[in-house]
Amino acid sequence: MLHLDSIPAMRKQSRAWRAAGSLGFVPTMGALHEGHISLVRAARERCEHVVASVFVNPTQFGPSEDLSTYPRDLEGDRAKLEAAGCDALFTTTKAEMYPPGFSTWVTVEGSLTETLCGAKRAGHFRGVTTVVLKLLSIVGPSHAFFGEKDRQQLIVLERMVRDLNLPVEVHGCPIVREADGLALSSRNAYLDADERERSLALSRGLRAAQAAFAGGERDPRQLEALVQAQLDAASAEVDYVSAVDPSTLAPETEAGAGTILAVAAFLGRTRLIDNCLLGEPLPEAQG
Repeated sequence: MLHLDSIPAMRKQSRAWRAAGSLGFVPTMGALHEGHISLVRAARERCEHVVASVFVNPTQFGPSEDLSTYPRDLEGDRAKLEAAGCDALFTTTKAEMYPPGFSTWVTVEGSLTETLCGAKRAGHFRGVTTVVLKLLSIVGPSHAFFGEKDRQQLIVLERMVRDLNLPVEVHGCPIVREADGLALSSRNAYLDADERERSLALSRGLRAAQAAFAGGERDPRQLEALVQAQLDAASAEVDYVSAVDPSTLAPETEAGAGTILAVAAFLGRTRLIDNCLLGEPLPEAQG
């Protein structure tokens, strides 16, 4: 596996690979887990060559968030990517991505970025869309792969790609979970034993709402209340629980198949997110 550590090196290699066929891209912030690796496998199945990037993007973190403590393990990431069949790892620096005088930003406006995670994380999605557009420009992939755990991010990026007529196909890949139901996240490493146990409230709440939906419940507020009850029982600090339209992310007035039920909550100082599409049950938890 190649390690390309500058924008010119990445562009040179991507031009050669694109000339030979399809190129898949998996952008990450590192601290890779099986969820990230599942994206690499999906890219490997579809594309002749696969690039993954590791860049902890400072512009998507708020001033009180965990930029300085975000998990980093480049050597471990490199080994995992190589084992998964990735052809190249692209790394860069803040100075290269945001040189002095940088002043160009990409913003997807409206409800897609103003609700859910966007409601309290000012500038977060501006940072996400800007860095992803830059990475797509640098790598030049034909296909890009993102996890559905960050479903709002996926929807925002799909809109950006559509609105700007970017020549890349965006693929959303299923959430990967621990056997007990917790969605994999690099931030899970922050949880102590008690918080780890209580974190199961997110997936338990979503599972309870799915069961109620399967039983005929269509009131989105009642479905949200089932998730809220699990979080309250776990003494989690709730950021949001919301049933939203999958196209606009506006709150639903009546739940239907495909409605997104999304949740964000703090366990201690760790913020976790999860979601599901109503009508698509979560896998049964084991243990």
